[in-house]
Amino acid sequence: MRSLIAPPLLLLATMGLATACYDHATTAPPPTQLPAPATLTSISLNGAVHLQWSDEPYLSNPNDFSHYQVYSTTYSLDNNLCGSTWSVEGTTVSPTFLVDALTNGIPLCFSVSTIARDGGEGPLSGARNDTPRPDARNVLVYSEDVDALESGFRFWLDANSNGQVDVGELGLVGAGANPAMDFFVSRDSTGIYFVPERTGVTMQVYGTAPLADLTDIDVAPAGNYNRNAYQAVPMWGYVFQMNDGTGFYKYGGIRVSAVGSDYVIFDWSYQTDPGNPELLVVHRPNGHGE
Repeated sequence: MRSLIAPPLLLLATMGLATACYDHATTAPPPTQLPAPATLTSISLNGAVHLQWSDEPYLSNPNDFSHYQVYSTTYSLDNNLCGSTWSVEGTTVSPTFLVDALTNGIPLCFSVSTIARDGGEGPLSGARNDTPRPDARNVLVYSEDVDALESGFRFWLDANSNGQVDVGELGLVGAGANPAMDFFVSRDSTGIYFVPERTGVTMQVYGTAPLADLTDIDVAPAGNYNRNAYQAVPMWGYVFQMNDGTGFYKYGGIRVSAVGSDYVIFDWSYQTDPGNPELLVVHRPNGHGE
């Protein structure tokens, strides 16, 4: 990450220079300064943080807008204080950004500014602190054309064939082309899609409205599953029916938290009891498989 002086100091320096030269008729007008996003939210991920903000700087000034610039700095949890040296994480034209390659358990502060077409930079948005950490919720899966090795998902893989849910067998992210994956993530010009992969896996959209939480997926529907691809939409739920040839269906559910240009973030649940349609939030086994 490239360190730089905090943007407010740059703003003061620019304003001072513009004031000193403004009396000269040949001096260019001061750079355009668009407002910062009014809101900035985040989702904690395993080794990453998903940022999302309100898009009014573009919507209200589309002719002057160029892109957003994303910053990060240290964060003191004990003092509830962001650091003073901001670093550029990257730029984007959309109101979302994935900050990846982070260390779990290390808190950071994030902020966003708006860059105008003439290069002028507006003020920073309000800071947002977040700490990446491993979790059964907020799973990040990429589109297959972006990261083929992290584009597939398997609810449960009975690696040792003992019929029990053991450590390391639940919620596996892997290669989307692997026929052992339950589904993979793909994209086209219209959006991000869930596509059934493994033989015997079918799916459907759950309900007719967005869900407040993953726990709203209570009981898996009895029918109407198919092998179609379904677009991933934030807050909507999806249920998977899996036929492993044992005479009983297994069921898994997901609720989408966020959708980026080339990835999706979702919560998931799985029913380990064959034939039972009750979908509960997954309980990860401990070191003894319990």
